[in-house]
Amino acid sequence: MRIFTVLGVIFYAGVIILVGISLVIFSLNLLQVQDISNLLSFAQVNNNLRIIIGLSGVLLMLISLSFAQLILGRLQREKTIAFTTSTGEVTIALSAVEDLIRRLAGIIPEIKELRPDVIATKKGIIVDLRVVLKREANIPELTSRLQEITKSKIQEVLGVEEQITVKIHIAKIVGLEDKKKREFEKEEPTVPFSGYGRA
Repeated sequence: MRIFTVLGVIFYAGVIILVGISLVIFSLNLLQVQDISNLLSFAQVNNNLRIIIGLSGVLLMLISLSFAQLILGRLQREKTIAFTTSTGEVTIALSAVEDLIRRLAGIIPEIKELRPDVIATKKGIIVDLRVVLKREANIPELTSRLQEITKSKIQEVLGVEEQITVKIHIAKIVGLEDKKKREFEKEEPTVPFSGYGRA
């Protein structure tokens, strides 16, 4: 599916570039009206060229429709996780799951900020975590621990047996130098007009 998305983006970029080049050529008056008329007349007379143009138009429409369905399908992805109990159906908002995961930042002291993005698919639950660390840490050990805690917390609270995939992106590591620098900037406020003296 990812290859299809890449091909679709390349295709649309190519079509838009061709339209842009055509508009530039037209605006610079590099192509005369007679040339366009001759080209259209030749295309109408030649049967093989008409078939190729017609098939290209059908292919263009099919690619456009399938690419639009792919984009709309992603935009309209499920916003809830649903499962059935013995007494009825239960739905949980993905934002509630994200809030649950956000609270895990308090459990691990190395984490300063945690931004989760939860997606429910047919294959299971995908959790993307964007993490800001407070200080330098053993990243492989920390991320492994965070993945395990996140996965077990979701399974414990939701009681789902679906596959849970946890992806982590370390966005920033805030060191002690950054903290001291911020404290130093807070301590020494700038005085307005301090550079001016009496003449």
